[in-house]
Amino acid sequence: MVLVGVAGCAATIRAGRLPQAFQAPAKTNVQETGLRNLVIPPFNSQMIDRGDVLEVTIVTDFGETKSITTPVRVERDGMANIPLIGRVALAGFELDEAGPAIAAEGITRGVFRRPHVTVTMKRKRMNLVTVIGAVNEPGVYELPAGGSSLLTALVTAGDLAEDAGDEVVIRRPTGGATPRPLQQHRQHVAGRGQAEPASYNAPQPAAARSVEVTRISLANASPETQGAYRLNDGDVVIVTKLAPKPIYVMGLVKNPGEYELPPNQDMYMLDAIAKAGERTMQVADRVLIIRRVPGREEPVVIVASVKEAKHNGKANELLAPGDIVSVEQTPATVVLDAVKSFIRFGFSSSIPLL
Repeated sequence: MVLVGVAGCAATIRAGRLPQAFQAPAKTNVQETGLRNLVIPPFNSQMIDRGDVLEVTIVTDFGETKSITTPVRVERDGMANIPLIGRVALAGFELDEAGPAIAAEGITRGVFRRPHVTVTMKRKRMNLVTVIGAVNEPGVYELPAGGSSLLTALVTAGDLAEDAGDEVVIRRPTGGATPRPLQQHRQHVAGRGQAEPASYNAPQPAAARSVEVTRISLANASPETQGAYRLNDGDVVIVTKLAPKPIYVMGLVKNPGEYELPPNQDMYMLDAIAKAGERTMQVADRVLIIRRVPGREEPVVIVASVKEAKHNGKANELLAPGDIVSVEQTPATVVLDAVKSFIRFGFSSSIPLL
C-alpha cells in the first residue's frame, strides 16, 4: 500500500531541513557512557566504618609481656568497646591510625604505661543490595558498606544488558527495620567468584516501612549528583529495559512490514529501506517519512529522495521510534510498471496455443 494525500493534512518538510523540535533524538549507548557517568571517589578499604569487625591485639607492659587479642565491633555511634580500656572512637580512622589511638586512650585512662596495639580488619560491614532488570546477572549481592555505590552494584551484577534503558530506579526502605534471626544465607559477595554463606542480623522489611524512590538518568548522571549513587543496606536497584517502538516500511519495497530499531544504535532512512529488501524499482526515488511528534495532533511528513540521501548525508534522515517509511509511486514508477506489464502481456500473447 502506498500513502496518498498525506501531505494535505500534515506539515510537510524537506529532508535535511527539519527544525530541532521535529528531529529524531540520537540514541545514547548506555553500555558505553552510562557506567562512566557514575564514577565516584574511590573506596578506601583501610578506613574503619560503623559495623566493621576489627581484631585488636594489645601487648601489655606489666611485668612479663602479655598479649591480648580480641575481636571488637564498631557500633553505630562509631565507638568500639576495647577490653580493659573501654569505649574508644574508631570510625573514620585508618587501620594504622587506630592502634596508636587505642594505645593513647589506654595510657590516658591509666590502664597501661606503654602498650603496643595493632588493629587488623576481620570483616567489613556489608550491605545487602538487590539488582534486577536489564543487567547480565541479576541477583542479591553483598557489597562493602563503604564502597556500596550504584556503579559497584551494576558492575557486580555483570554490567548493563544490551536492552538496558537510560533510567535506573533505586527503591530504598525507610523507617525502622526488624532484624532477622541469625541464620545462614547464601549470597553473592562482591569480588568473589561464587556465592558464600554470610551470617549476620540483616534488616528485613516490616509492614509499616515506607519506600523512597530515586530515579537516575544514566545519560545525565554527573559528579555533582554523586550522593544519589551511594547505596544503603536493603536497597533495590532496578535497571529499566528499552521498550522501543518499531518502524514501518511500506510502499515499493520487496519486504514491507514492521522492523525493530536496534538497541542503542541509530537507524537512518536508507538503513530501513535496506532492511525491507531494497526498492522494487530503482526509479522509485521519492520517500515519505511520517512522524508523530509529541504535542502535535497531526503528523510531520518528511519528503526525502533516495538519490539525494546517497550523496548527501543530511538528506538521509535519522529515524525515530514509530516512524513510517513509505517508498512512493511517482510518474516514473507508474510508466515503468505499465511498460513491464505491457511486455509481460505482449510476450504471453505471442505464444501460440497448442
